[in-house]
This record gives sequence, structure tokens and C-alpha cells, in this order.
Amino acid sequence: MVDKDITKLEATSDEEIYDCGLRPKTLQEYVGQHHAKKNLQVFLDAAKKRKESIEHILLYGPPGLGKTTLANVIANETGSGIRTTSGPAIERPGDLAAILTNLKDGDILFIDEIHRLNRLVEEVLYPAMEDYALDLVVGKGPSARTLRLDLPKFALVGATTRMSLMSAPMRDRFGLILPLEFYEDDEISSIIARSAKILNVAIDKKALPILSSRSRKTPRIANRILRRVRDYAEVHGGGRISTDIALGALEDLDVDALGLDRTDRKILLALAQKFSGGPVGINTLAAATAEEPETIEEVYEPFLLQIGFLERTPRGRKITVSALRHLGIKNVENQPKLL
Repeated sequence: MVDKDITKLEATSDEEIYDCGLRPKTLQEYVGQHHAKKNLQVFLDAAKKRKESIEHILLYGPPGLGKTTLANVIANETGSGIRTTSGPAIERPGDLAAILTNLKDGDILFIDEIHRLNRLVEEVLYPAMEDYALDLVVGKGPSARTLRLDLPKFALVGATTRMSLMSAPMRDRFGLILPLEFYEDDEISSIIARSAKILNVAIDKKALPILSSRSRKTPRIANRILRRVRDYAEVHGGGRISTDIALGALEDLDVDALGLDRTDRKILLALAQKFSGGPVGINTLAAATAEEPETIEEVYEPFLLQIGFLERTPRGRKITVSALRHLGIKNVENQPKLL
């Protein structure tokens, strides 16, 4: 039953379709992100009172925290239509023009991974965001001329996991920038309980903290774990998720009490056993664990840093005392080669 991707942040296309049924529709149903929700509610209420379209909104934070869900909530709260796309999918200015000209007044255009927009596409987007106009170049050479098309008053909602990769001119065109943060365990428990109810899965209250503590403070991972534990319960527990069923499923999935999987532990053990706790450069660590440097930096490090198991220093990565204690290692010197 081992699923090595159970705690990964990226969503598959099948999961995106599956999760649509679990997503909240209103801000009241949306669990967590209290600071972002508070500011967003004021923002939306003010626009309603003025009877104006909302300004452009940028959502940023690690994968799986609910940026796409929040974009759909915004559309529902404002009674707007929503068109969803992603930065890599808009390859040419003409692709963007086709999307923008098909919008209606008050519609929301949601662009996921907006930091990956082509720079030429981004240049076309600037006047669309500021003036609700599209500047197109017709013809070539000396006979070329610029044609301006008026666009409906739409609201762009952008989502990014790497805001540092966005250009300053793009960031400055958003009227509201909302950071999303990792969730608390009790919030994850509420999300799991809600999802279990929607999926018609019987789950004991005592099993909720067991699942939430292993969900890496991320709703996407929580729902993925719930689905896998549901499968285990149907085979071994008559369909009901008890504490014993939850623990048995998670043991088979190789997810420990803090949500660390085999690769997380491999990275930490490499630091402790091969490099005496560090510091060690990311390329060396990647070679020692047979993982790509980008994979370690973007997939594994954020959570390990969040829970205080890893440190970034000018000389490289170091394991922390908390991580050593979790792994049951008292001394990093002369550790047996367990890897």
C-alpha cells in the first residue's frame, strides 16, 4: 500500500477533479487563513457597497494551501463567472487575447503559477489590468500599426508559490496581496472532518488528530491521506476509520507521527550520518540522497524548515537538535551508515 507521493504538495490532474467536490464555496465554509479572510472580507464588502468590480488580487504561499479554492470562493462571493488557466498554458500574446476577449463584465480570470508567464504575455497583460484594454500590433514592418481593443472590467486573481520570480511591475498592479500560511493541526482536523462528511466516510473523533498531525499542515495532503486511509478502512475496518485503522494505514503508507515520509527521513539521515549534521551544500546533499537539488529545495525543504528540522546557513544545510531527537540520534559523530 506504500504510496511514495502521499505527502507531496503537487496535485495530479485526477486530484484536481476529485478535490472540486471537497472545496468550500464561501468564506464562511473556508477553514483557516483567518488574517487573509478578514482582509478579503473587508475588500469584497467595500466593493459591493460601491457597486464596483473588485481590484486584482494576488495570492501567494506554498502549494496545497488553498489558493485555487480561495479564487473560486471569491467568484462565488461576488456572484462572478470565473475562467481558470495557468501561466505555462498561456504561451503567446494571442492566447491571452483570446481569453480576455471572451470575458464578461465582472468576470474573474484566475491564473495559477502566474510567475511562469512568458514576458511577452506579461507585457500585453499590463494595459489589460490597468486600462481594461488590449493593445495588438497588426501587420509587420513599416505598415505595422497598433490596435486597441476595449475589454470588459474583469478582475485578475493570480496565484504563485514563488513571488520572488514575479517582476515588480506585475506585483505592483495588484490591489490586494494575500499571503497564505500553513494551517494549525486543529484547522486540519476540521477540514478532514468536513471532507469525511462529504465523502460519507465514518471517522472517529479520536482519529482526526492522528491524521491531521501527519498532514504537514496542508489541506491538499490532508485530503489525500484521508482518501488513502478510507481505502484501508474499507479493506480492514468495515469502512470506519478508527484510531487503530488510522495508525495501521499510516504505518503502511510510511508516514510518521509528524508527517515525514521516507524521503524526508533520508535527507535528514544523510545530514546526520554522512555529513556529521552539516553544514553541507545543496548539490552535495542532492548527490548523497539521489534527489535533484530543485526537488529538495522546492518539495522537501519548506516543511522541514517550517517544523524546525533543518537550517539554512551561508555554508549550507544543517540538521537541528529537534530533528536528531525525532530520529532518535543522540550524537551525530561516528554514526553507522544506515542509508
